[in-house]
Amino acid sequence: MASFQPDRALARSSGRVKAARKLARRASRAEHGLFLAEGEKALTEALQRDPRGPGGVAEVFATPAVSEALAPLRSVAEAAGVRWLQADEDAVASLSGAVSPQGVVAVCRVLDVGLDEVVATSGTVVLCADVRDPGNAGTVVRTADAAGATGVVLAGSSVDPYNDKTVRATVGSLWHLPLALEPDPAAAVARLQASGRLVLAADGGGETDLFDAEDAGLLDHPVAWLLGNEAWGLPDDLAALADHRVAIPILGRAESLNLATAAAVCLYASARRA
Repeated sequence: MASFQPDRALARSSGRVKAARKLARRASRAEHGLFLAEGEKALTEALQRDPRGPGGVAEVFATPAVSEALAPLRSVAEAAGVRWLQADEDAVASLSGAVSPQGVVAVCRVLDVGLDEVVATSGTVVLCADVRDPGNAGTVVRTADAAGATGVVLAGSSVDPYNDKTVRATVGSLWHLPLALEPDPAAAVARLQASGRLVLAADGGGETDLFDAEDAGLLDHPVAWLLGNEAWGLPDDLAALADHRVAIPILGRAESLNLATAAAVCLYASARRA
């Protein structure tokens, strides 16, 4: 493959770069059904999709140097009909939300599914209600993937999963398991219960702790873990809809666990009993 010439690269002022940069705004992502995904890992995962389908790549912006370094990925993209655009470092950096841009950003199609598709899976599901921190939301998706969960639901006023920080925090797991967006957390709880799952609210004030829940066989059933907001946890009225409130034992002097860590503890407890 011929080497790439910097003078052929798009500038920050290019119309195509400007159009892609608008996807940094949630309203623009929602309008166009597109989002930005930065880095080789995200691009690799997205290129495994049909480029015209959910999660597929619409186009790629890469610096000439990164285009050369990722020549095999470029070949895969172009063979699938994905436009690969060279852009200068400043242009690609303008599409990145990272402190240290990686030199390649893909424009991808959104991939969330309906709640029914997540409910129809057979394994553990994570239901996040009003999770606001993008890093936490992305890490929960990554952790759910690692622990073998079969779906994630972001409910209520949760963060946009296509926020650049959220996408980056999933480290590619965004493309690995179904993700649903549901405005009504209570409706999501009801649908998951109707599927035969026990909905377990991870709640520091729960009536049983995780160890006792394991001993009692609660995790021997299909489970959905209900997680609340980072700052104020689960509202009482929502937690009351769960089948059980489960507290993670704090064995040392820490006040609590953060959301992503709590999700990991709960999900791996379920994975042990699967």
